[in-house]
Amino acid sequence: MLSFMSLALVFRMQPGLKGFAFPLAIFGTVAFTMYYPQYFISVGGFKLTKLIIPLLQVIMFGMGSELSLKELSAVLKMPKKILVGVVCHYTVMPLIGFALVSVFSFPKEIAAGIILVGCCPSGLASNVMSYLARANLALSIAVTTVSTLLAPIFTPLLMHLLAGRLVPVDFSKMAWDTANVVIFPILAGLLFHLLLRGKLKWLDSIMPSISMLGIALILVVIIAAGRDSLLKVGMLLILAVFIHNTLGFTLGYWFSRLLRFPESDCRTISLEVGMQNSGLASGLAFLMGGVTTIGLAPAIFGPLMNITGSTLSTWWHGRLPATVEYADE
Repeated sequence: MLSFMSLALVFRMQPGLKGFAFPLAIFGTVAFTMYYPQYFISVGGFKLTKLIIPLLQVIMFGMGSELSLKELSAVLKMPKKILVGVVCHYTVMPLIGFALVSVFSFPKEIAAGIILVGCCPSGLASNVMSYLARANLALSIAVTTVSTLLAPIFTPLLMHLLAGRLVPVDFSKMAWDTANVVIFPILAGLLFHLLLRGKLKWLDSIMPSISMLGIALILVVIIAAGRDSLLKVGMLLILAVFIHNTLGFTLGYWFSRLLRFPESDCRTISLEVGMQNSGLASGLAFLMGGVTTIGLAPAIFGPLMNITGSTLSTWWHGRLPATVEYADE
């Protein structure tokens, strides 16, 4: 744990390695959680899993508070690219998840967790990675926003179709739960942006840090709760999650190349497809009553995608994307 934390502090002070600091800190915290889970299960009789949904709502509020009419208007300026990003996201990742659970012999609820993380929208981390990768940041924000707003429809629908044989999936309940966690907090954040943005500068400055701390706390609470199950299937589940994540990056990139998108857009869609909102997946797992089983894959996916995404973004950062756009045919 101390090794991870020390590296995180060192990387934080190096501009070229700064992107790795947060995932390394997460790994350090996860290591501590695996050894001392009792500190992350309950405090004074209060179960820490009850914090998952409020923390997610705060994170989604933070996302909404960062949006503006300018970002939302970007959707109208590049509808084709956003459509490709969203369609790839809601087809590639769910189908890869379904294929993986068909190959690996996981218990049903853990298998459902792999599919669940594939059915969720892209996360805020993809925007940071797109910035580091010299990708199209406006496109990244637009795809994240649209995929998130569509989550109350597509996440329960895909879960019902692909994971209904593994665990009970109540479409209407999951749709409402997703809206409650995602849509309402984002709308509240957007309203905050329109009415009070800039007037509470101290709040504006700490919201990103609050979001990162919220994500970290959600991960460690779920890992602590599911520690015993994780020890049984840990390495195999890590392998499956790694394949899921890296195939998302790969297929997202090459689908964009086949459509002759500029290099910066290909990088964006690659990161948007491969990086999921693992926090939302964890929250939905909790609401499904499977935080210690269904929630394990999202808990692993979060730290792992930050490492792979940071690595890919750092590699791309040193390679300027071509500025010449392909001609329409």
